[in-house]
Amino acid sequence: MSKIVAIHQPNFLPWLGFFNKIVRSDVFVLLDNVQFPKKGGFWANRVQILMNGQPNWMTVPVDRSFHGTKLINEMLINNKTDWRDKMIKSIRQNYIKAPYFKEIMPVVESLINESTANIAEYNIKAIYTLTEQMGFSTDHFILASNLDTEGSSNELLISITKEVGGNIYMCGGGAGGYQDAEKFASAGLRLNYQNFRHPLYLQMGKGEFVPGLSVIDALFNVGSEAVGSMLRCRAES
Repeated sequence: MSKIVAIHQPNFLPWLGFFNKIVRSDVFVLLDNVQFPKKGGFWANRVQILMNGQPNWMTVPVDRSFHGTKLINEMLINNKTDWRDKMIKSIRQNYIKAPYFKEIMPVVESLINESTANIAEYNIKAIYTLTEQMGFSTDHFILASNLDTEGSSNELLISITKEVGGNIYMCGGGAGGYQDAEKFASAGLRLNYQNFRHPLYLQMGKGEFVPGLSVIDALFNVGSEAVGSMLRCRAES
């Protein structure tokens, strides 16, 4: 019997491809115990939305005043500025005329105002909430930090997949990804390439469709039920 495992870092208000992995997997592992980059942008604390019709970054500030390295689940949010109020104001200004603004904004505002100081906990709360908002179960979610696994890169993914009883690992991209198929085969695991095809939907005030934005863009524009249907359709194809 096949058991598909998908593994992903807990990103901030992720894009639709992230949730497609959730829908298509039998076990979804939130990789909260890998290193957070010391410099540069990272999907764990930033994502794009449409601002004045153009894709722009929306960022959760984190405390980078540490020496050495930290894991995602050790990173703290920098709450020295009123970034939450500014983020909510920006979302409100840019999506207030969206068809499902009244339905979705209270959910988004609550998630942004989540009081935890830990970026992993902050993101995981949002991922659980939005998954359920779109009508999907979170019963198959597991935190990597709760598992007894080892290694890095391919070895870590193999270790996690086997630890949760999986025999198929879902790769995020196509065959050109960094997964070493021979290593997975030697471990008795098959690869399942996600090959996610981004669904098209009517984006308010936009002519040419902009893919890869936070899931909240789709939720504001077409609503929870329609987004859930789009993801469910791609899970079955």
